[in-house]
This record gives sequence, structure tokens and C-alpha cells, in this order.
Amino acid sequence: MNLFENAVETKSQPLAYRMRPRTLDEYIGQDHIVGPGRLLRRAIQADQLSSVIFYGPPGTGKTTLARVIANTTKCAFATLNAVLSGVKELRYEIDEARSRLEHYDKRTILFVDEVHRWNKSQQDALLPWVENGTCILIGATTENPYFEVNSALVSRSRIFQLLPLGNSELYAIAHQALKDTQRGYGRWKIEFEPGALDHLVEISNGDARSLLNALQLAVETTNDVFPPADGTEIYIPLAAAEESIQRKVVLYDKEGDYHFDIISAFIKSIRGSDPDAVLYWLARMVAAGEDPKFIFRRMLISACEDIGLADPEAIQVVEADAQAFERIGLPEGRFHLTHAALYLATAPKSNSTMGFFDALKMVEQERDAQVPNHLKDASRDKKGFGHGEGYLYPHAYQDHWVAQQYLPSGLQGTIFYNPSEQGFEKHLKQDVLSRREAQLEAYSEDEHIEQLTFSPADSVRERWVRRASSERGMLLQHIRQALFSEITLARHDRVLVVNAGHGLLLWEAFRRTPEGLAVGICRTEDQYRHVQQYAKTLDELHQPTILFGAYDQAVRSIDKDLRFEAIIGRNLLSRLSQDVLILDVLKERMTDTSTLALCETIPASGSRLSEFVENETTRNLFEKAEASIYREGNPLVWSPQELVETCSRHGFQSTVKTFDMAEERWISTEDLRRWIEKSYKPAWDEALITVDEKELISSLRTVLAEKTIRWRHCIAILVSHCR
Repeated sequence: MNLFENAVETKSQPLAYRMRPRTLDEYIGQDHIVGPGRLLRRAIQADQLSSVIFYGPPGTGKTTLARVIANTTKCAFATLNAVLSGVKELRYEIDEARSRLEHYDKRTILFVDEVHRWNKSQQDALLPWVENGTCILIGATTENPYFEVNSALVSRSRIFQLLPLGNSELYAIAHQALKDTQRGYGRWKIEFEPGALDHLVEISNGDARSLLNALQLAVETTNDVFPPADGTEIYIPLAAAEESIQRKVVLYDKEGDYHFDIISAFIKSIRGSDPDAVLYWLARMVAAGEDPKFIFRRMLISACEDIGLADPEAIQVVEADAQAFERIGLPEGRFHLTHAALYLATAPKSNSTMGFFDALKMVEQERDAQVPNHLKDASRDKKGFGHGEGYLYPHAYQDHWVAQQYLPSGLQGTIFYNPSEQGFEKHLKQDVLSRREAQLEAYSEDEHIEQLTFSPADSVRERWVRRASSERGMLLQHIRQALFSEITLARHDRVLVVNAGHGLLLWEAFRRTPEGLAVGICRTEDQYRHVQQYAKTLDELHQPTILFGAYDQAVRSIDKDLRFEAIIGRNLLSRLSQDVLILDVLKERMTDTSTLALCETIPASGSRLSEFVENETTRNLFEKAEASIYREGNPLVWSPQELVETCSRHGFQSTVKTFDMAEERWISTEDLRRWIEKSYKPAWDEALITVDEKELISSLRTVLAEKTIRWRHCIAILVSHCR
């Protein structure tokens, strides 16, 4: 059966059904998965959809998105509702799909609404046909697919989570319905009393279907006769809007995701000591009818897991409140729920009880260790085996404590319990640490490690090791880590990588945004070929977009409507005063919430060749050239503060962090030749200094070339946002 047959929309159908978008351009919301440049949008437009599962609360557009795909694809499109259908209907659709594929070479997209309603055997019946490509699955579910959908199906599908719509998106949907003359109310002049439409949007709570149903009720019941003549003015007072949707629907299912998500938010708010958030999530649970026993049970766990010995009375308070609730019940018992929750939220925190799980992991991973002889039970075989001998009875000593070992020999020095500095526990810490130190000192077993191998020096091998262990790769990894630590990327984000090079930053951005878009710009043809060669090993739909050429021209060649959540790059502003115009080009591709993150090497602050020249005459020669190269006014000479000020003049609010890094850099004869010819010779020529380049390179080769030197870099990480 097909839920999306092109039936004629009539006025008897609900407004929410009539106004369902037919194309991606009509679809409002869920920009994180169907916005320009997103993976799912590209797949739909290219008709290259693979199996997907749409997951989200009611009214967020799951079925609507499937309908858009049905209107776009050239594949056959079949639908099933898991509530109304079973294996019999599934087999019929599979047989039809096999027939289309065999006779017409036409694939089938099978949409299964409420797919979580099928039991395991019903879902298993679908698996082989998805596996062999007979059909492409689109599943829709309000439940977490990782819990409610067959894991084999999940592993063969891409999961897209749809979020409750924001108020701006709900307003757009309402105005779309009010202006549409064919399916909506565009034939009449509809006005709202101030606050009336706002009420409908606010109370619909992110649910487009709820909004449209309330809008339909408000419009069609305001007049005595509906529909009136075209052009009739319809005025909707606030009272009518309030009657149309009287109470916000609380999204909550005691067996589903909202149950677990909200209790998780509640417990994490306790752990984070935020009493306001604790009261909010508690109210959400109570309003939805959550069992108070369940809430108290979770608070009893939190009293030991998150508070522990920082406040040993926490568990007593929660237990007392739970018993009082049993005697009083609702509604007055809400005071006891609140009392317990607030006590936990404001109590000092310690998770030192987690040490048990470290010990449990040790038990599971390590071979069972023998109980030390002095700790064994002496009541049975003290005479025969000497069990219990050497045990020191703590109560016989001052302060009822004596230093002796209680862990097995192989675990001496292992620490599981780390007392915190919070509340009551901070008073225990010093005693625990001092006793632990005394116990370790009391351990008298003498162990030493003998060197078992020796090799004479191997000059050839040492030279190879020095060369292979060049720290250039490590330096680049540190730079990449520093840059990405300054930005937060969602899986669906769009990222532009300027100066993508051979892929240092591009592939990391690509890995972090599998449902988004990665665009890289290469400066040289060699870099472009290198990155393209690797990109071609990927599926065409999932390849990053690789561009080549001048940065400004490459950026302007991108779809003018495309905006990026993050733009990153390396060494775009090396010649600050000359390169700064690229900032204006990049700003056009950012939104108010986008981040521009650049890693810039500060040329004037790193190592200079003169530092490594031992001959004084030659060193003076290099220093004269460097004084010219790094003089004030040279585009290469700038400070971090100048970098921030320059960005500010171009409309950015920026912060900059600098750090020094060093690498063991392998210097080749070609490096020396390039540096002298490209950098130093023009400076000598300007100063009218005559230098024999070949002789200079020959003399330097013996002291610098074909060896590693310690080369310093000063790195600036610039993070900017549009003002």
C-alpha cells in the first residue's frame, strides 16, 4: 500500500496533511540534515539515497521528509505502516521490488513508518532484502533506533535525528499555511489579536502537526460559516487561540527515550550542583506522571555515586524523604521529592566510590592474586601451613592502626581510592594519604631490574634513526590538535578548509562531519592531485569537495547560498598586510554563529639560519641579511596583537593564543640552496653585498646539510567570529 498516492487534497482533510511539503524547497526546519550542502540533501537531489532511519519526536517531519523523497526519486516508492502491517504485507512489497529489479532494472525505496513497532522477527524478515540491495529502507521512528530497531538494520543504515522545531521555524510554517491559496488559508484575510499566534506557536512545543491542527481549529471555528467568501476578513482573538490549544503537550514516554533522557538530565544536574536545573527536570517528570519511587531510587544511587563520603548524611536524607513520601503520597509528597533533590544538588560532591570499578576491572583483567599469608584465615591450618602468621592486630596499637600490607604482593602500590577535597571527605584525605605512604614504606621486598641486552654503537643505524625520527610529522599533529581543540564540530556541520595542503586539516574535518560537508581549497596543483587521488577512493556521494586555485576565486566559485559553520586554515596571513583581503571573502560565507579558526606561524619569531652558523664571519653575513628581511614594514613582520587588530578592522571579534614549538628538522643541501637563493640573496643584493653562493653553500654543507637541527616555531591560533 502507498501512503503517498497523489490523492486530491480536499477541505475535509486536516490542514497538517494538506500542507505537507512536496519538495525540499518547501520543507522547513531540520537544517542540520537537509540544509544546503548537507549529505542527505545531496543524496536526495542526486537520487543516490542509501538506507536511512529518521528518528525524532512527533511532528518534526519524518514522514514529510519521506514524502519529499517519494516526489523526487526515480526509484519505485512503496510504504508500509508497522502498526497496520506485518510480514505478509512486507513479503508482498518485497516480491514487487524483486520483480521491478528483475524486469525493469528499477530499484525500490521502501518506507516503513513507526518501524520500531515491528518485533524482532518482523524486522529480521526485512534484513536480507536490504542487505542484497533489493530495496532501500527508509525507516521512521519516535524511539531510539539503537535500542528499538534490529542492530543489523541499524548497522546498514545511516541514522538522522530530527529535532523539535524552533519557534522561528514554527512561525514560518504557520505563515506558509496562511498564505497558501490552494491548500491553506490564503484566500482569506486572517488577522490575529496580538499574542494569539504567539500562543499557538509556544504551546505547540516544537510540534508542527500540533501547531497546524490548532491553527485549523482557530480559523475554521471563529466564523459561523466556513468557508466564507474569498477575501473575507477573519479575526482570531487570543481567547480563541487559547481554546484551540489549551495545554502544552509534555513529550514523555515512561518506556521510551524521553523517560531515560530526562532522568539522565536530572541526575547530571545533581552531579553538576545546579539546583535550578534539578527543579526543572524534576517538574518535567512529575508533570508527565513519572513514578516517584523511580525518582527516589535514582536519587539513592546518586547519593552514593556522586556525593559519597563528601556528605555521608546524603543517603540518610534521601531515604528519610522516600519513607515520608510513602506515608504522605501526592500531592503533598512533592515537597519531599523536592527536599531530597535540593539536598543532593547543593551537597558537596565526590565520586571516590568509583574506585570500586577500578578494582573490579583489575580483578577481571589480572590473574587472580594469592591472599597474603598473614591475611589468611588462621582458624583451620595455622599449625600446618602457618596461615595468619605475622598479622598485626590494629587494635593493639596506638590509634588502632599499624602499617602493614593488605593487597596481594603483585598489587603493592596500586591505588583505587582517591579521596576528594570536598566536604567531610577532605578531613579523611590526609589520614588516608599518610597511612598509604607508611604502608608502602613498610613493604620490604627488594626488586631490581637487570639489563639483559647490549649492542655496540652502529653509526649507520643511528644516522637512519635520526633521519626517520624527524619531528616534522609530530609538529604538524600538534598544530592540528591545537586548531581543532578551539572549535566544536557537529557531525552535520559544513566546514571549509582553506590551504588544505596535502590534507592535514581536510581529512580531520571530513572525519568529524560525516553527515555534513567538507570543502578543501588546495594552493598548488601537486596538492590538488594528491588530495583528489585519495578522495577518489571514496564513494562519490561522500567525497569532500576539492577546489584548486587562488583562495578568493575558489571561495567565490562555491554555491553562493552555502554558508559554513566553521572555516579553518593554516598560514593564510603570513604576509599580513598583503593577505588580509581574504578575510572579507571568508566573512561572506559565515553566519553569526560560525567560527573562523586559523593557525598562523609568526615568521619573525622563529629560528633563523644565523643561529646555526658557527663561523663568525659567515654568521655576521647572515645576520645582516636577516636584519633586512625582518625589518619593520616587511609584510612578514607582525605581532599577535596586530593580527587581532587587523581582524577587528575587517569585522571580526578575535582571540589569539601563541605557543612555542620545536622540531628536530632534517636539513638537506636543497633546503640550503632554496633559502639562500629565495630569501638571503635578494637581501644581500639590496645591501650591495657580494656573495659567492656556490662557495657559501659548499662551506655550509659540511656543518648544516644532511643533519638535524633544533628549529623553533612560534605558532598563533586565531579564533574569530563575525561582529
